[in-house]
Amino acid sequence: MKLDVIKLDGGKAGSVELDEALFGLEPRADILHRVVRWQRNNAQQGTHKVKTRSETSYSTKKIYRQKGTGGARHGDRNAPIFRKGGIYKGPTPRSHGHELTKKFRKLGLRHALSSKAKSGNLVILDELNADGKTSALAKQISSLGWKRALVIDGASVNEGFAQAARNIEGLDILPSMGANVYEIRKPIITEKATMASEQNAVVFEVSMESNKPQIKEAVEALFGVKVKAVNTSITKGKVKRFRGQMGKRKDVKKAYVTLEEGNTIDVSTGL
Repeated sequence: MKLDVIKLDGGKAGSVELDEALFGLEPRADILHRVVRWQRNNAQQGTHKVKTRSETSYSTKKIYRQKGTGGARHGDRNAPIFRKGGIYKGPTPRSHGHELTKKFRKLGLRHALSSKAKSGNLVILDELNADGKTSALAKQISSLGWKRALVIDGASVNEGFAQAARNIEGLDILPSMGANVYEIRKPIITEKATMASEQNAVVFEVSMESNKPQIKEAVEALFGVKVKAVNTSITKGKVKRFRGQMGKRKDVKKAYVTLEEGNTIDVSTGL
């Protein structure tokens, strides 16, 4: 596979032959899904914690005598049945991470690179050199037409380029050791989503930071379909009371992806 090499000013700098074993695979959604799930679970802090009945601040004195009151038998007010009492079997600090073999992680990265190459979103730059001025680099990025980009350098990133790119929104810099897989998360199967499927549309839950062009690109790369339109909506998390404690569910961003005629996605199998 041959790809053109360009300069930051948009000029051509030759071409390079890419290894088919890295950039020529047929992208598989199941492999990408497993690697991203491993990545996100390991990034989760797991610091959630509630107080049990031994940690709440009430007295341990019995609230009233055992017999003769006509009421139920109780000990102290730390019991989970009382307001502001301890929580029974609540979350405790733990790791959400799980194991994934190095061989599979490398395979996921190869499939992610192949997906970018197949969709035409892989660009090879001859060098990453800058004088540390954000304004100059921003003009070059704008002239290339990049709104969001991930730049992967060698073992270490050029210091001047990293400094110049630090304040440019949508531009991320990583050394080659930091390269990882990124994709949309999962399709949603609900009554409304089923109704949408009758109009050749699929509903996905996506990252809050993702935009419509990214969602379109990811769906086309992962499922090999043509996307006609993408609409998004954000559902605000509701405030709920659970066992006397007030909490808020997380906000969810959904993408309604309409496919071109003749294209379908089977969401029943997941990603």
